[in-house]
Amino acid sequence: MLAVGSVLTILPIVAVVIYILVLGAPAINWEFLTQMPKNGMRDGGILPALVGTVYLTLGTALFSVPLGVGAAIYLSEYSSDNALTRVIRLAIVNLAGIPSVVYGLFGLGLFVVFLNFSTSILSASLTLSIMTLPVMITTTEEALRAVPQSFRVVAISLGATRWQAIRRVVLPQALPGIMTGIILGLERAAGETAPILFTGAAFFLPRLPHSPMDATMALPYHLFVISTQVPGMPIRVQYGTVLVLLSFVMGMNIIATVIRSRARARRVW
Repeated sequence: MLAVGSVLTILPIVAVVIYILVLGAPAINWEFLTQMPKNGMRDGGILPALVGTVYLTLGTALFSVPLGVGAAIYLSEYSSDNALTRVIRLAIVNLAGIPSVVYGLFGLGLFVVFLNFSTSILSASLTLSIMTLPVMITTTEEALRAVPQSFRVVAISLGATRWQAIRRVVLPQALPGIMTGIILGLERAAGETAPILFTGAAFFLPRLPHSPMDATMALPYHLFVISTQVPGMPIRVQYGTVLVLLSFVMGMNIIATVIRSRARARRVW
């Protein structure tokens, strides 16, 4: 029964990927990946959207990874189990379930209007960072708690401080789980449309962004635009864009898998 359930789960995913490959592969070429859109985005390439997605993902990682991992270390290693920490953990879990459009409206009010960052890569990255933090914090904390307590005891008994024990012993052992949380958060950020729609995404730009204060095109919003707002759009361009976005996300997964595999090989428990 478990095997049947697994097959029934995997088959639709495989079918969707094959369908995207069949329809999108004819559009993939060097021009499609490296040139600007032309003829109302019906021809040319998707370079601004591809570069914008990379910028937004890197910006999200820059803000969310240090804060998310740091918060998880504090909750797991330093904070005591009291009413305050339980409320904080409950709030983190609840934040993970908030619709992305709510984060977009929050980013619009805080970063675009109040802090006057305008519609920019910076505003969008900060908004996406807030959205991904709950996943990163929760998975990182669970990974840290999975490391046996004896590792900490032995390190401290040998003269290490608590921070030295965490940095040199606990974090390397928890790295596979931490990487899982980071990639899950960044994958969600790379594929979101609503938050960047309010804070940083542009309908069309004939150039690449030059600074974090510039707006940018992004693959998810570009896909929405060419699928709903541009009449006469060739279907191969739509599915080619989907294929590029899917490949980008899968590439992140492959990198994370390699890092996790190497970290697990060095793990001693």
